[in-house]
Amino acid sequence: MTSDNGPRAAVVAAFRERYGESPSLLARAPGRVNLIGEHTDYNDGFVLPMAIDRAVWIALRPRADERVRIHSLDFGEEREFDLAHLASVGSQWIDYVQAVAWVLQKRRRGLPGWEGVAAGDVPIGAGLSSSAALELAAARAFSALGGMPWEPREMALAAQRAENEWIGVQCGIMDQMISATGEEGHALLIDCRSLETRSVPVPADAAVVILDTSTRRGLVDSAYNDRRAHCELAAELLEVRALRDVDLATFQAKEDRLEPLIRRRARHVITENERTLRAADALERGDAEEMGRLMNASHASLRDDFEVSRRELDVMVELAQAHPACHGARMTGAGFGGCAVALVRRADAEGFARTVAAAYEQQTGLPPRLYVCSATAGASVETVSVEPAAV
Repeated sequence: MTSDNGPRAAVVAAFRERYGESPSLLARAPGRVNLIGEHTDYNDGFVLPMAIDRAVWIALRPRADERVRIHSLDFGEEREFDLAHLASVGSQWIDYVQAVAWVLQKRRRGLPGWEGVAAGDVPIGAGLSSSAALELAAARAFSALGGMPWEPREMALAAQRAENEWIGVQCGIMDQMISATGEEGHALLIDCRSLETRSVPVPADAAVVILDTSTRRGLVDSAYNDRRAHCELAAELLEVRALRDVDLATFQAKEDRLEPLIRRRARHVITENERTLRAADALERGDAEEMGRLMNASHASLRDDFEVSRRELDVMVELAQAHPACHGARMTGAGFGGCAVALVRRADAEGFARTVAAAYEQQTGLPPRLYVCSATAGASVETVSVEPAAV
């Protein structure tokens, strides 16, 4: 089920039932899968994500006061807050909306209140950026109602700041940037320092399959922030602004400055940046086999040098890599649970998904979810045709 046919219809129907009229606006922002370039974003490096056809939707209408009230169909609850008195409630879903409001209020005083219904089909906690999708959908809502110009890169930066400073996760720019600026049919090579982007076509004869292991991690409570600190220490010891500024030859000449743990962390980031640039070139040439080899090497580096994989992810990746239709596979997202991603022959994608899912469940006892995905456009907003509520 795609976002267009699932959550979009659900939030409009729930809004009409709840308020007796159609919503004024529909805000939407997609999740993402990162094809390659993991834990490089906060090191000023390169990433190659694509926005997927799974998204968070918010059906809404303006209020006359400064309150925001949202009913979440996914969480089965209604939450609200006062724009004049923002206060954290402890990294719950409503906090992501509050965080965006907090940042946008620094640009424009008097943000408008609104009320609505939210839902999404981006799996929560799977490493597909459901939080960034919620942030960008909220930003779209606030900007549309407040008459703020929609500047995708600036809004991505605002949402990143919201997550860094309000939620407390020191994420890089990738998740918010791809949710804001994704392009249909393309992955996006992002330079996380300059924020320059380059559209890269996904080969027509290849499919991207997301393999959800049914394991989850709490990002704030995980070792994510520790890994970032390791990278910052490595950059300091190598006397550079960020690990992006170190090529492999320089690293090999200077790696004895780093104790073994920090050396492994740095080696992953430095080699991953090189793999990501090569991957973009491979996709541009339509070379799915080379792209697959780079994805396989990325997983090994994440598993062994950055140590952010886990048994279930490794099992899923190994099963995918062993399938004859698979060009390559790797874990995707911050790690410690969640999803893997595979590039497979499009004609065999459904059979690949069935075979790998059955083998994974047999080996782990966990029922996985596999999604054959398409690259879609970034955050958007639309008006809704006015219809009376069903009686």
